[in-house]
Parts: sequence; structure tokens; C-alpha cells
Amino acid sequence: MALLCYNKGCGQKFDPDKNKDDSCLFHPGVPIFHDALKGWSCCRKRTTDFSEFLSIKGCTRGRHSDVKPQEPLRPEVSSDKGEIKYADGREIIYQGPKSAEMLQKERPSSDEPMTKLPHKVSASLAQALEKLDISKRGENEKKGPQTDMEVCTHHPGAPVFHEGYKYWSCCCIKTTDFNAFLDQKGCTMGKHRWVPKQDKKKVACRYDWHQTGNSVVVTIYAKNANPEFSSIEANRTVLSCQIQFENNKIFKKEFHLWGVINVKHSSVSMVPSKLEINLRKADQVAWGKLEDPNYKPEPEPADDPFIESNESHQPSWDIDDDDISDSDEDVASKQDEENISGSFLSENASLMPEFVGEQPDCSNNHWSKPRYAEEHL
Repeated sequence: MALLCYNKGCGQKFDPDKNKDDSCLFHPGVPIFHDALKGWSCCRKRTTDFSEFLSIKGCTRGRHSDVKPQEPLRPEVSSDKGEIKYADGREIIYQGPKSAEMLQKERPSSDEPMTKLPHKVSASLAQALEKLDISKRGENEKKGPQTDMEVCTHHPGAPVFHEGYKYWSCCCIKTTDFNAFLDQKGCTMGKHRWVPKQDKKKVACRYDWHQTGNSVVVTIYAKNANPEFSSIEANRTVLSCQIQFENNKIFKKEFHLWGVINVKHSSVSMVPSKLEINLRKADQVAWGKLEDPNYKPEPEPADDPFIESNESHQPSWDIDDDDISDSDEDVASKQDEENISGSFLSENASLMPEFVGEQPDCSNNHWSKPRYAEEHL
């Protein structure tokens, strides 16, 4: 009785009594369909015609087989309850994404305590920070935590250079030699300050964000950020950034995030040109925005030192009668007299004698060495 061979690429009938080790020519591999090309994984021949693909001869010889190959298990989908059952009896239930209302109800409070995120500083940033020029007034160097307990003798004032003298504004030792001025010992005792005091300036930084399946990456373009004076803190819904970069610039920003994050698996990476904050998502849900659109930030107070006050401030001095200056009426009368006298002199200039040489001295109502012009003699 002839049997049908179920080897791939064969499909011929054979006699079991005459079945030998080289009777069947078949493909031991699997069919491959890629970029409109069709072929078998066990040989290199490819074609675009499906009929030619079926007629490709086998590449391996063996015995015919009348056993049907087992088909891969396919899930059986039932229409009720969205359940999926496999042939072996396993049951898997898929849960869809939560709705926006449910996520809003389960959203944690923004008042949760903040946690400082761990940061990783690249070697290139460490080298860039070492190259920055930091001026030092003292002679000591920081050699460890024990140096913080030492007493620092310093000058709290400012250097003064006036008329060849050099001295400090906090003490009265003056000298003309600059080296002697530098060698003057401090007049005040206190603690060491290893970082120069600088006027910090609050500025804005450009930032951007992108997301993957399980994380959100916030990039802040702050150049040469100082990790010692920068702090990145977060809870499950809020990200707070305070970054000091380029010595005296500070960037402050608080992000009320669109979704919920896992703080324990979040971190910060610092390079010379930027900071990358990797926030791990609590739920693998695509974020629509970086910040929560429902959050309304409070207006920041204006940093204006000149604030008008309704209180009336009285002067701190007393006014005596002797110190009172001329009133506006007295000043106006004096100006009128000067104008009248000036106009009178200009109108009668031809009748007045001309003086040659020294001007008259009117203090004693007589002329000092008067000399008349010849035409009036």
C-alpha cells in the first residue's frame, strides 16, 4: 500500500517496504518570506514567484515519512470576557490601559517628600571643572574634612589702593610695598571658605524631553554644571531642579509631571554640555506632555527691591530758623532787581564813563586808581 510522504518539499507516495535512507529529497528547514522573496532556510535559492517556490527541489536526502508534522499551538480567542485559552489549558487575561479619569483619581499627591536623585558625572565634565580658574585669598588648601575645623585668620574687608598706599578696609596697617601688603596677617578669626563668594544670577535654560516605552528623559542644556552645588529632587509626580553652571548662573525649575514615575529607578547623568534626567515610568503608558496641563502654577513674587510703602517717613533732622534758606518769593524779588539794574545799565551805557585798566572797587564806595578816557577829560 502506497503512503504519502509528509516531508517538506517532497509530497510523493512511497512503498514502506522499499523506503531507504536516500529515497526522499526534502527541505529540513522552514519557509522564509522576506522582501517579496520566497525560499527555504536550509538553502540559498530565492524566487519571487510562489509557484516556483513550491517547485524548488529539496536539498537533503533521507527516508520518507508518513507522519504529519505538528502544527504550532495557536491561541483560541473567545468573544466573552476577552479571555485567551491555549490548547494546554492555560488561561491568560489581558488588561487594557487605564482611562484618564482613573489615572487622575489614582494620582499621588504632589506634597510627598522629595528624594534627591543619584547623579553620575562624566570624566570630561570633571576635567572641565578642574580647568576653571578659582581665585583664592587664603594660603591654606583643603586637604580633607579635618581642615574644616581649623581656625581661619583672614581679612573680612576689601583691599584699598589710595595715593600709593595699600591696606585693607578692615584694619589700619598701611604700606607702600605690595609684597608687604600681601603678607599682612588677617585681623579676624572664623571658618574657612573653600569656594569663592560670587553673586549668583538666576537665568533660564533651554530644556527638552523625549520618552521610550518605560522611561522619560528630560534634557537640560546647562554648560559645565557643578554637581556639588546642583540638586535634582523628585517625588512620584514632581521634579525639582536647581542647577548651578558656569560658576555663577543658577537655573531653577519645578516640573509637575504628566504621569507618575518610580523615583528609586530614576537617575541623573551629567556631561559638559547638558544634564540628562532619566525618569522611570510607574506605568508603561505613553505621556501626552511632559507637564500636567491641569496644574496651575502660583505667580512668583517679583524680585524688586524698590517697593513702594504707604507709610510716611519723617525726616531724622531738626530745622532751626537760622538754617532756613530764602523763600521762593525772596529769590524772585532778587532776580527782578538784577534784571532792572541790568536793563538800566544797558540803556544808559553812553552816559556812563568808560574805564581803562583796572576795574572799580565798590567795597569802599570809591574807585581804585580811576583813569578816565581821554574823550571825557
